[in-house]
Amino acid sequence: MSGPNAPTRTGPTRTGAPRTDPIRTVVIGGGIAGLASAALLAKEGHQVTLLEAHDTLGGRAGFWESEGFRFETGPSWYLMPEVFEHFYRLMGTSAAEQLELTRLDPGYRVFFESSPEPVDVRAERADNIRLFESLEPGAGAQLEKYLASAKETYDMAVDRFLYTSFASFKPLLVRDVLSRMGRLGRLLLQPLDRFVAGYFRDPRIRQILGYPAVFLGSSPDRTPSMYHLMSHLDLADGVLYPQGGFTRLIESIVDIARAEGVIIQTGATVQAIRSGATPSGRGAKAAVEGVTYTTAAGATVTLDADIVVSAADLHHTETELVEPAKQTYPERWWQKRTSGPGAVLVLLGVSGELPKLAHHTLFFTKDWADNFDRIFGTKTSVPNPASFYACLPSSTDPGVAPDGASNMFLLIPVPADTGIGHGGIDGAGSAGVEGIADAAIGQLAEWAGIPDLAERILVRRTIGPADFADDLNSWKGGALGPAHTLKQSAFFRGTNVSKHIEGLYYAGGTTIPGIGLPMCLISAEILLKRIRGDVSTGPLPEPLPAVLR
Repeated sequence: MSGPNAPTRTGPTRTGAPRTDPIRTVVIGGGIAGLASAALLAKEGHQVTLLEAHDTLGGRAGFWESEGFRFETGPSWYLMPEVFEHFYRLMGTSAAEQLELTRLDPGYRVFFESSPEPVDVRAERADNIRLFESLEPGAGAQLEKYLASAKETYDMAVDRFLYTSFASFKPLLVRDVLSRMGRLGRLLLQPLDRFVAGYFRDPRIRQILGYPAVFLGSSPDRTPSMYHLMSHLDLADGVLYPQGGFTRLIESIVDIARAEGVIIQTGATVQAIRSGATPSGRGAKAAVEGVTYTTAAGATVTLDADIVVSAADLHHTETELVEPAKQTYPERWWQKRTSGPGAVLVLLGVSGELPKLAHHTLFFTKDWADNFDRIFGTKTSVPNPASFYACLPSSTDPGVAPDGASNMFLLIPVPADTGIGHGGIDGAGSAGVEGIADAAIGQLAEWAGIPDLAERILVRRTIGPADFADDLNSWKGGALGPAHTLKQSAFFRGTNVSKHIEGLYYAGGTTIPGIGLPMCLISAEILLKRIRGDVSTGPLPEPLPAVLR
């Protein structure tokens, strides 16, 4: 890739002539953040090679197939559709061209231990206002106020906080931010559960509005109320689903990256990020030189690079791939951080249909506080009964299950503890993991009124925290990444550039701006802005300028 507008390395060649060859960039990790980073940088004119340890791409957004069922093993909620649209438009396409999106109605269903009847959260804002009014007199008007606050907070986050690397705080010293400093301070310091309690009394409503904290790897009493903005996404905007699942989403970004010239190598496990000696002088950095990786055949390869982007787990990157003297985030830094929850995933192929369940179904226990304390408290243990999530994609997408069968997976939040064990096929996982799966299947069968559920299971696979650690190098076996607590949000979360190695950058859910597929796409854009030296706070203009090749 070359041309007059392609970024080039600086400095003279050995003959004294300026360099005109494109920047050689290596991206580590083929999850959505790595793929998006590779695509954006390639469109910018970089010569990009992406290295993925597994044979398939997608990272946490993986899949598994068995007996005609295709299960997804990661994200399942398509929220913040404008973020996906923006990424596609940066790359010169659109969500409509790449995906077939279906609007879910209900967006999700909730079963409560304290109530015999489930609650359906609908696709339209007006329907949800009526729903809340039916649960608590006056709650409809309160929801109007709550969603107005959520929308205002969300818009400000997008304009000022989500798309910035925080390399400079000067762009934040503007009227719309400064005039809201008092409110922002309260939203950061007050936990989400107390903020919600200021609007609503009904415990079902409080749980519906508090549960988005789990998507952020935290709990309602530990998450800043700033994140009540999440309710704008599901209660006002609604929930979508891409036909073909998130596998199709990943395929679309792979296609875009390859079309931009990205070289993708699977079965390539990076062993080290190489850098030169650190020059003398205060604040001096070593220069990145490339990576060393092993192939699936066991060969060791040295690949030179001017820039290395790690979209792998940040803890793994810093403590395993970077030599100790050059680590920005050494182990002692992580000892002061809080992981998001671990998870036990249960993939089930079931005979017949399951009409009692929606595409997304949540199960909330009555003792909400105890549930979260067991996961995030000082002394952790597995909740029983548990609050958990069930996804039934076959209710929307007939391609994920054979005719006459249902595809369902359960996600049970547990402590981030690899000691809980590994999963397995047909009950072959660790005793702890299989016990958690059995309890959740029984609880779902009882609460949703499907007494013969266990007898109808045709395919079963479990995934435990130890699998997240082994397969994804996930810190502590967590399912999501560092929790979005006050000390781990926005500029407190860390930076996306090494402090000790020039040319080493980070992307993905374990760095800024945070957890979730939309955040991972934004992290790729922040990466591009950081490399450009762009300290603006909003999304980049669409599309990215074309580079002559």
